[in-house]
Amino acid sequence: MQIFDRLDSGHGWAEDEAQVIETVARLAAEAIAPRAAALDASKAFPWENVKAINALGLNGLFVPEAYGGAPMRYAVYIECARLIAAACASTGIVWSTVFHAIKPVIDFGTDAQKRRFLPRIAAGGLAALCITEPDAGSDATGMRTRFTPEGDNIRIDGGKRFITNGDVADVYLVFGKWSDIDSPKGAISALVIEKGAPGLEVVRLEDKLGHRASSTAELRFDGIVVPRDNLLGQPGEGLGILFAALNKSRPSVAAHALGIARAAFVAGVDYINDRKQSGRRIVDFQGVQFMLADLATDLAMCERWLAHVAAMIDGGESDVGIESSMLKMRASDLAMRAADLAVQLHGGYGYVTDYPAERLFRDAKITQIWEGTNQVHRQLIGRSFARR
Repeated sequence: MQIFDRLDSGHGWAEDEAQVIETVARLAAEAIAPRAAALDASKAFPWENVKAINALGLNGLFVPEAYGGAPMRYAVYIECARLIAAACASTGIVWSTVFHAIKPVIDFGTDAQKRRFLPRIAAGGLAALCITEPDAGSDATGMRTRFTPEGDNIRIDGGKRFITNGDVADVYLVFGKWSDIDSPKGAISALVIEKGAPGLEVVRLEDKLGHRASSTAELRFDGIVVPRDNLLGQPGEGLGILFAALNKSRPSVAAHALGIARAAFVAGVDYINDRKQSGRRIVDFQGVQFMLADLATDLAMCERWLAHVAAMIDGGESDVGIESSMLKMRASDLAMRAADLAVQLHGGYGYVTDYPAERLFRDAKITQIWEGTNQVHRQLIGRSFARR
């Protein structure tokens, strides 16, 4: 694994950044990873892991200091997300979703909104990002959740599906359509709902193929009333907020996928260095070495692209949509390839729960689907080259 050791040490972290990353790596290896198999089997929400993450104050990595955080560069958050996902994909997506949901509040919220919502997150609160509906997935313009102004309040009717942290969140960032605007795109708006709001109902929790210890909920909004002060920006500004949010959440999802990919690669390599067939270690067969060479090279290249996109964002670049699509698409495809190879290298043992390969295989699949399917990303990337 020398190549990956050099890759990990080549980021040029500042001293305080390196200390945080080393601490998270230790937490992931010593506390989070040992619980992963049992959490997957029981489908129990990883509360102990969340408590351990909060004991380190990791939500503070992306919350401004004025609101209780201790922020660091986006690249540091991304690396921590990768490490946690490699240890336990379910815990990784629980934590990453907090960032996905709260970053638009940080970027677009008023000072009053930030003072209301961010200290709760900095102290360890959970958040949920509510975009997808039963008939509106990658096409957000098809959403039917409705925001109706009522004086100084807004009434919310509708529902959302496949919402990570939907049953445990303290803060919900919800996208819907402003009732007074007819345009499917121009009506999209964003607002915050707080835990316990009357009319907020968890309809069901999904029984999933992978990420079984993270909760994925269907939500119903039955006449929820929130202050108009909960609206981010102005009515109809939601699509711009959504696109800006995706430009930062898609690299985060890519880091999550690369965590799974790295874990699968390591699991496979460790196994074939010990396992023998026909008197030889499996790793000594040339055909196996070719498979390792191809995957390791692609994984190293993609991890470097992750660092490149993170550096663009830290540098203040906002137009990173295509780079983020390339990253999310390639990282999630690699996660699936790596997990598939891990199962194959384990042979029959890859198909049973005694080894982590089958869990990583199940966890990898959703990364090709959520945050925009890879078919959508290929379309976005491809059409970016058409002259206007």
